[in-house]
Amino acid sequence: MASKLRLTEQQVHHYNEEGYVVYNQSVFPEAKFNGLKDYFEELLEAQVRAGKRPEAMDKPHFLHPRLFEWALDDTILDLVEPLLGPDFHLFATHFICKPQGDGKRVPWHEDSAYWKGIMHPIKALTVWLAIDPSTCENGCMFVVPRSHVQWRKGYSDYKGVDISKSVFPTEIVEPQQHGDLGAPCILKPNECSLHDCRMIHGSEPNTSAIRRCGFTMRFVPADVRLSPEWESCQGFYPARGRDKAGNTLLDPTRTYPQLAEETRIKRVH
Repeated sequence: MASKLRLTEQQVHHYNEEGYVVYNQSVFPEAKFNGLKDYFEELLEAQVRAGKRPEAMDKPHFLHPRLFEWALDDTILDLVEPLLGPDFHLFATHFICKPQGDGKRVPWHEDSAYWKGIMHPIKALTVWLAIDPSTCENGCMFVVPRSHVQWRKGYSDYKGVDISKSVFPTEIVEPQQHGDLGAPCILKPNECSLHDCRMIHGSEPNTSAIRRCGFTMRFVPADVRLSPEWESCQGFYPARGRDKAGNTLLDPTRTYPQLAEETRIKRVH
């Protein structure tokens, strides 16, 4: 299928230089986006009914392959291809939902630091699609421009943080955060940002009266190899082009409850 690449040369240049780009245009047609939001509300209701935090909806695609209807849609892939090239895979998804009033903060981190040992080399980008408005008031994501090529380039030192207040259990130590340089990614529903996995980013808690949810879709170039020791709880899905690293790609029409359970165990331990 012929692609219709959606980023301008200026946007691609900004991503390469600054490590991120904010796409303040509608990603999906309105009906398609509303379908995703409605499906998310169903999943969220089940999550809360099970007594789990809304922020903990990590890798929902393992149990709900209908999400590939959006994560592997050409409208998303046409945003990714200008940055990764014609051959790439889907790596992971996550609904990061901060409920109104008590939404947890996302500590300053680099995705690459959490993915050590999972893939080689560590090259990836995240599409952060706004389900709700994402503003400074309700805890939008802040990124530190150029942090993907400055300082520790994706491998900062980390310390433990209070998991009752934070989405992740660790955070970059203060001298390496550079949070004072952070830029907000302000988005309307159905807009998105894209960022390099080495980018320092984080967000404040949501104490506002408005929920903040984003659907993240993470992609890797096809020359990235999934580490064999992680194949029991991870997986790449075919997005575009062909695999170049000998990966065994997962089937987006299937559920993978065992992978979901192994992911949960590794996250706990």
